[in-house]
Amino acid sequence: MKFVMDERGKKYILSGENDFQSDLGIIKKEDIKESDVGDKLITHLNKEFKIISPNVNDFIEIMNRQCSILIQKDIGTIFAHTGVGSGSRIVDAGTGAGAILLHFGNVVGDTGMVYSYEIREDFAKIAKENIELFGLTNIQIKNKDIKDGIDEENIDLVFLDLIKPYEIIEETYNSLKLGGWIAIYSVYLDGIQISYKILKKTGFKDISIIETLNREYEVKNQGIRPKTRMVGHSGYLLFARKL
Repeated sequence: MKFVMDERGKKYILSGENDFQSDLGIIKKEDIKESDVGDKLITHLNKEFKIISPNVNDFIEIMNRQCSILIQKDIGTIFAHTGVGSGSRIVDAGTGAGAILLHFGNVVGDTGMVYSYEIREDFAKIAKENIELFGLTNIQIKNKDIKDGIDEENIDLVFLDLIKPYEIIEETYNSLKLGGWIAIYSVYLDGIQISYKILKKTGFKDISIIETLNREYEVKNQGIRPKTRMVGHSGYLLFARKL
């Protein structure tokens, strides 16, 4: 597989098994197979494509998905708040297309492990294909309802992206190591409110609710100012720790 970017910044994954065709022209499969990172491929219309080494964000941008995914501002908040890293063991529920799984797997490294529960068979299949294509081997996807039980113990983080996360909070508490975190993502406050009350009853500590906003700035000759549009609300994050 080769990861390429055209002169507009649009990205593609090329297998090299067939000629590649786009509105910028055709690249012969022989040229694709013989190329390496840093090489430039020129189409028959004299348009330039560059072979690049993708990071996890590049791959997520173009991977196959049939559902919405968490965006960078929320994913970054989860890592910063829970402190998971190399060697961590993570349980995820609500796999979707596997975007946050790729981030989890990328961060925990070869010494860590990520387990994901997805009730929908079609989503689980897509996520497995995306993970295999990116090349991570430290992620295990289970086509299983997490409400039927969490198989893993001594977990550093349980991340729940579910409609009713509060239904498995007690189960989550039992699967976490001492000092481990639960993180709940919801686009609505109703589920967060119910979860907050159950977290307190279950014995979780350091409970907090966070909403992260992301505003870019634009640079002009006249000066620097905030962009008119910003990435505002996407969802709420509820954190709690087993202590």
